[in-house]
Amino acid sequence: MREKVYVITPHLLHSSDPENVINARQLPLLQELLLQHTVVDYLCWFYTPMALPLTTLLQPALVVYDCMDELSAFKFAPPALKQLEQQLMRRADIVFTGGYSLYEAKKARHLNIHPFPSSIDKLHFKKARTADTEPADQASIPHPRLGFYGVLDERFDKELVNAIAIARPEWQLVIIGPVVKIDTDSLPRQKNIHYLGAKPYSELPAYLSGWDVAMIVFALNESTRFISPTKTPEYLAAGKPVISTAIQDVINPYEKLGLVDIAHTPEEFVILAAARLSAKDQHSRLLKTDAFLADTSWDITVSDMQLHIKKAMYKKIPFIQQPVKDVYA
Repeated sequence: MREKVYVITPHLLHSSDPENVINARQLPLLQELLLQHTVVDYLCWFYTPMALPLTTLLQPALVVYDCMDELSAFKFAPPALKQLEQQLMRRADIVFTGGYSLYEAKKARHLNIHPFPSSIDKLHFKKARTADTEPADQASIPHPRLGFYGVLDERFDKELVNAIAIARPEWQLVIIGPVVKIDTDSLPRQKNIHYLGAKPYSELPAYLSGWDVAMIVFALNESTRFISPTKTPEYLAAGKPVISTAIQDVINPYEKLGLVDIAHTPEEFVILAAARLSAKDQHSRLLKTDAFLADTSWDITVSDMQLHIKKAMYKKIPFIQQPVKDVYA
């Protein structure tokens, strides 16, 4: 039997009164939705504490807080976010964190908390290893190419990118992603830096296929202190050598296992990139990468999460069947 997934997107008029939006508009819409579909046995799954006021009238069987980032550290974070997270931590039956450093920061705040670092759609990104056609806006850019994709916001290390471009003007830096929360004019504008804008997820392997080195150029600040970049395993699955700034969840486990190089200064970044560009033995690097990724997938992540959820349900409602290892059986 095929399960159905419904994505509900409410369209609301702009209002300067958030409480009115929640109480007079969103809550009635949510209650009507549950009634129409006869939803009586359900979980509440939170990606942000800001959604907590929407659920004051709900009675879920279980509450899951999937804490993917330290959202309070992001630029323009709502002032109420920290207080709402405290309330959500008290209400949640189970908490997942999007990485090990975030887990370490929050593990003392909940008794049932589990780390889940970034996973990957390996088959999708492995297409980069065999792609034979490049996107038109990248095809004319000379080699060698150092590439990065991601949101260009307060986490993007503009000074590092500028320094690399100046140090090696013969290298081409390909930057993919939308500019968010920062002034576009503040981005470095060297001739060898190419901003290609946002691209669909489906096209990322085609861009990756044309890079010689993949970069994780995150600044070290409050907004990157606990991140676990999903692009790390994606770059690796694409078969690219990866150089990153000293993000904790990249250091452990990727640098410790010899899968990613870590640069602490622009000068070190250039030295490491030069070494990767001249490296001859790519086969052994790929063998090590594939051995690590063999046990990494979204299917495994989902299976492990479901097992934790079933255990939490059993503790909350003891008379239901004890969960077993094969959650799909």
